[in-house]
Amino acid sequence: MKNTKEPKVLPFELDGVSVKPGTRAKVELPLAQLYTQTPLNVPIHVIHGRKPGPVLMVSAAIHGDELNGVEIIRRLLRHSALKSLSGTLLAVPVVNVFGFIHKTRYLPDRRDLNRCFPGSETGSLGARMAWQFKSQVLDRATHAVDLHTGAVHRANLPQIRADLSNDDTAAMANAFGVPVVINSVLGEGTLREVAEAQGIPVITYEAGEALRFDESCIRAGVKGVLNILQHLGMTGARRAKVPREPYIARSSSWVRAERDGVFLPLVALGAWIKKDDLIGRISSPFGGDDVNIHSPAAGILVGRNNMPLVNEGEALYHIARFEEVSEVAQSLEVFTSDIEKGPTLSGEPPIV
Repeated sequence: MKNTKEPKVLPFELDGVSVKPGTRAKVELPLAQLYTQTPLNVPIHVIHGRKPGPVLMVSAAIHGDELNGVEIIRRLLRHSALKSLSGTLLAVPVVNVFGFIHKTRYLPDRRDLNRCFPGSETGSLGARMAWQFKSQVLDRATHAVDLHTGAVHRANLPQIRADLSNDDTAAMANAFGVPVVINSVLGEGTLREVAEAQGIPVITYEAGEALRFDESCIRAGVKGVLNILQHLGMTGARRAKVPREPYIARSSSWVRAERDGVFLPLVALGAWIKKDDLIGRISSPFGGDDVNIHSPAAGILVGRNNMPLVNEGEALYHIARFEEVSEVAQSLEVFTSDIEKGPTLSGEPPIV
């Protein structure tokens, strides 16, 4: 007779804190100090299930001004699905506390924390923070979801970026449930590059704009992380249908300003653009001829500059190319409608 008894689940240890099965704890991970020698800690929420399973890390605000992910994790932590968790969820609402405090993408020395991995115990501030976060948190995970937005004055359509050459990573990208997936190279020094190098499948969710909450992007993010938890077998079935198969972009590129001036965008995020379509204009604030901006290729608009004042060479639009552009556009319409009409998944009123 086979022994069907489940293996015993041990407490989860993080930075000297022991979290018993079926409980949760907030671990204050010391990453740096202020000039006043005041400790600057990064709170790590550990939800440790009674049953064995994967260890999923969900992180946000590695760029301190990218706030949608902070709200996604806040809502996630209140969700009832976590009451019967298998495995362990490591939720990090704010990785770059320095940037979060000062409402900036960067660290005090202007370094990008997401270019400092794997870091060094004796390096710069960014290197030390990256090393500590990697060794204490990332190395404990079996899977990871990193939450991002566009930069200041740039908005991103909800999308997943992932290295699809890894089958496990590709499966997570498909399971998240947004229509657009961009097969993205692993940037040097990024959390994603380091995670994949040591066998941790990781996807990046990009949605919205820095320093702004976007309700539809937040809803889609909460739903996507819950989809990942279910995909990994960490929560029970909560929906009757499998999410639509996403469309994978063959390539993507930015359309840049041909001159300095005042930028007037003529297309919205998610728009289906045909080659040579008029998508914007640049004019002089003092009068004169306008410069029309035409699309260099057919595709879906997945990123847009929202700043009217631009210099020559600045990125204006990010266009993703697909085999069947019209099908992607239709899928986006359905996805957007479902997200806007659906519940907040947190029991709270939507942001308006």
